Amino acid sequence: MLNPDLFLDDLVIGDSWPGGPITIAEADIIRFAREFDPQPMHTDPQAAAQGRFGGLIASGWHVASLVMRDFVDTAPFGATPMLGLRVDELQWLHPVRPGDTLHIRREIVAVARSRSKPDRGTISMKMTVSNQDGAIVLSFLNLIQMPARSGGGIAP
Repeated sequence: MLNPDLFLDDLVIGDSWPGGPITIAEADIIRFAREFDPQPMHTDPQAAAQGRFGGLIASGWHVASLVMRDFVDTAPFGATPMLGLRVDELQWLHPVRPGDTLHIRREIVAVARSRSKPDRGTISMKMTVSNQDGAIVLSFLNLIQMPARSGGGIAP
């Protein structure tokens, strides 16, 4: 079931949405890394076992792409068109290993209507991804452009 369409005017600081769970399979870690981040810690279980992480870990880019996919699939704003403008403070804080299950929290931390184009504005969302043990594995701020409702009003 698709979520209701939400627009800039509908959002306030503190609104939040869950995402996941996403369980990470070893084969997926290796497949992604072979194509996009071919380092031994992501592609070779034997070499990874001898490395500083003591075993295979997912590429941070793999985890970030899964978070994006979950955002598209869960459509927290319904069918409202959005445009990603920027990612800030991207942090990979804890290794993601085969078998880990990830949970996502998305929280609105800023809402601003454009002064020059009042039919739209931006939201800033804090993305926090944790594993099954509660350890935060990834976090970032995402600046997203969103349309406003016709005649809606957020104070400039």
